Amino acid sequence: MRLTTKTNLAARILMFCAVHKDTTVRSADIAKACNASGNHLAQVVHQLHAHGYVATQRGRTGGLKLGRPARDISIGQLFRLFESPTPFAECFAETTNTCPLTGSCRLRAHIERALEAFFQELDQVTLEDLVQDNCGLEAILSLTPPQIARCAPTLN
Repeated sequence: MRLTTKTNLAARILMFCAVHKDTTVRSADIAKACNASGNHLAQVVHQLHAHGYVATQRGRTGGLKLGRPARDISIGQLFRLFESPTPFAECFAETTNTCPLTGSCRLRAHIERALEAFFQELDQVTLEDLVQDNCGLEAILSLTPPQIARCAPTLN
């Protein structure tokens, strides 16, 4: 399984915003820190804004920030939002499925259960879980030179 670039970028954008929770951040800063093109970033920010994950402000002092508290952002729901338009396999695409095995194949049901288990695991993770006390992430996404700090152990 491989996440789409948009899902990956959505998580990065939200982590950047959560690290800078009291600041309106610029898209250019996010793009630089997250190694993303401005065009891809704009598309993802638009979708995040449309679903209330971020609030945006136009103009010279504009930018974006979290649209809701990090503790209320489910990573599972975020991944569902960005992954749902992309069928996992050809047989999951209702209109373009041409697989000749669809009527008798038992694999699809197993894949559906595996995908649901994947999302259920991520449903238990919030954006806050990813950023809270993560000084390594804070150093990477910092807008200023990093401070020397003690890092909490990373959970794998």
